[in-house]
Amino acid sequence: MTGSIGNSAQLELPGGDLSHLAARALADAADNLHEARDVRVVVLTARTSPFCSGPGTDLDVRQVDPAAALAALRPPLVVAVRGECVSVGLELVLCADIRFCSPDATFAFPDIAAGRLPSWGGTQRLPRAVRPATATAMLLTGQSLDALSAKHLGLVFDVVDDPEQAAADMAILLAGLGPLALEFAKEAVHRGSELPLRDGLRLEGDLNHQLAATEDRAEGLRAFFDKRPPDFSGR
Repeated sequence: MTGSIGNSAQLELPGGDLSHLAARALADAADNLHEARDVRVVVLTARTSPFCSGPGTDLDVRQVDPAAALAALRPPLVVAVRGECVSVGLELVLCADIRFCSPDATFAFPDIAAGRLPSWGGTQRLPRAVRPATATAMLLTGQSLDALSAKHLGLVFDVVDDPEQAAADMAILLAGLGPLALEFAKEAVHRGSELPLRDGLRLEGDLNHQLAATEDRAEGLRAFFDKRPPDFSGR
C-alpha cells in the first residue's frame, strides 16, 4: 500500500473493486503520513487497471473514510488513473491536488442507480472540481466523462499515455520546491474556495506573513542572491 521515492510517498490501490480491507489500509497509510514532515509529496496509483470499478461487496463506507484522510494530507497529493474510475474511486481522486489519467480513463458516479449516495464527499467535491451543472448531471444520471472531457472540464490536469510516470515526474518537481510554501498554497486554495473573496485575500495575506518568518523563506532569498538552487528544510 505504501512506498517511497525520494521525498515522496507512494500509496497504491489494488485496482478493480475496492474492498473494505484495502480502504482501511489506505486510510491508515494516509493518516500515518499526516505528520510525516520529511514527506513532501504523496502519489496515489493503482496496481492494476481499472483504477477503481466501485465498492466491493464487503465495503462499509460508514466504517472507513480514506477520502477524508487523503484530503487532510499536508503535502500535495498527485494521482494517476487508468481505466474506469467510478463511485468510491472517484471520491478518492477528487481529494487529489493534481490528477493525471490515461486516454482510456472514464469517471462516473453510478451510485444513485444502485440506490445509494456517495458517502466520502463526492457530492461536495465534484461541484468544486467541475461546473455545478455537470456535477449535478453526473451525480443524478450516472453519466460518465471520458478522459478528454475530464481534462476540458478541469477534473484532470492532463491526459497522458503513462499517467504513473507523469505523476512520478510531477512528484520530483514538487519535492524540489519549498514544502511550507506548497502546504500554505494548498491551504489557501482549499480554504479560500469556501470563503468570500475579501476573506480569501485576508487568508492569503496571513499565510504570506507566516511564511515570511520561516527558515525556508530565508533560504529561498539566500539562494536567489547566491544564484544557486535552494535547499529547503521544511522549517
